[in-house]
Amino acid sequence: MRPSYLGRILLRWCDQCHTPVLAKTCAACGAATREVPLTPPGDARPAFPADIALINSTFDEHFGAPLVPEGQLVLLNKVPDTDRMEEIVIGGGIAGSLRYIPEERRWEPIPRPEAYALFHPRKRFVVVDDSAAPFIRDQGMSVLRPGLAFIDDAICAGDEVFVLSESGGCIGAGRAKAGAEEARAMAKGPIVRNRRNVPSRIVPGEATWQDAVRSNAGAIAQAEAEAVRFVKDVAAVYPLRPTISYSGGKDSLATLLVVRKALGNVPLLFADTGLEFPDTYANVEAVQQKYGAEVIRTATSGKFFETLERQGPPAVNARWCCSVCKLLPVAETIRSTWGECLSFIGQRRYESLSRARSDRVWRNQTVKVQVSAAPIQDWTALHVWLYLFREEAPYNRLYEHRLDRIGCFMCPSSDMALIHMIETDFAGLWSGWKERLGAWQKKQGLPPDWIDSGAWRLKEGVHGKERHHH
Repeated sequence: MRPSYLGRILLRWCDQCHTPVLAKTCAACGAATREVPLTPPGDARPAFPADIALINSTFDEHFGAPLVPEGQLVLLNKVPDTDRMEEIVIGGGIAGSLRYIPEERRWEPIPRPEAYALFHPRKRFVVVDDSAAPFIRDQGMSVLRPGLAFIDDAICAGDEVFVLSESGGCIGAGRAKAGAEEARAMAKGPIVRNRRNVPSRIVPGEATWQDAVRSNAGAIAQAEAEAVRFVKDVAAVYPLRPTISYSGGKDSLATLLVVRKALGNVPLLFADTGLEFPDTYANVEAVQQKYGAEVIRTATSGKFFETLERQGPPAVNARWCCSVCKLLPVAETIRSTWGECLSFIGQRRYESLSRARSDRVWRNQTVKVQVSAAPIQDWTALHVWLYLFREEAPYNRLYEHRLDRIGCFMCPSSDMALIHMIETDFAGLWSGWKERLGAWQKKQGLPPDWIDSGAWRLKEGVHGKERHHH
């Protein structure tokens, strides 16, 4: 799957403070920063302790040692893949990726040679003699049997492996073409197919997210000032009741903070689908209490389940749920409360192609009584998180549970990595949904693996996605 640029990749690194920085100079120490070669779209976000635990357990299981040393700041950058793949950024370089294999319900580590600056594998590595090392390191050639000095017993064909040289150091990483036993019996042929990536540099060092906030003081202040100015300008052009579309997610929380600074206290419009995580409802309450905000909730009704009975589950390519559960109830709530309103929405260009191409102010065709505006349209996820950390804002605790986006718990646009995690960690929610899917499966005579394979998320014979904003 080809990566696409949705905006400029802004991530840089300060080797003095060991922090990610969104400007050419670190605001904390004044040092020049360097680029981090992220794969587009490059919307890197902080890794929370649960994310780091997953990285470490995956690398430990495969290579016999955890990847991330204590105290390092880690970012995750979601990159295009058949299901889910996350680049791991540590010390200003790409240490590798985690890739989810849905059929096997497991994560696979995909290391880069740079990871050797952080840890040394205890298994699944090969050693090549020094005469072969330059060809592998400098030209990206595969490891061939004549150059092989050692192969670890744990290696099977298809495994990810590190390539080390006899004189020490890591010269490559790639996928084994042969298992240990087979490789030793070979006279010639490829042992490891070396992978070529854009090189990067890892400079390990300890830091905290508060250090990162200080390193980005200027960039965050500038982003906030521009967003506040935009809110004031839009409110002057559209003399309608200003509101904030609040979802319980990080982007709408950052939008709330910006709008409060521009216009003071304005009501929050919360589309209560009845399908939210308990943590999301808790977050709405916490935000309401902390900021004294009025929360206008759309009326929760049985429309989702009524439509489900008729049409079957919503799918990635037939997302009737957004209209039924969000847009139409929002339109009705606005009409009955204010007639019309101006809504500030936490939309960002780095989230998707449709959002990158979207105007910054628009009227949704389904919600014509709402003028929508996106104050943080050009912010990256890191802008948002550093801003929330700076403001000590009460963000949704689901982000600490390895969710990167907040929405309905059974959103068909979720990847299987997320669905499997929800199935395990939120079993009460998922079992009820699985029951509903099972009833539709039986009614339609669908194949036995229709639910577990994730096929319910795709509607056959339907093409294209609905364009929507929330």
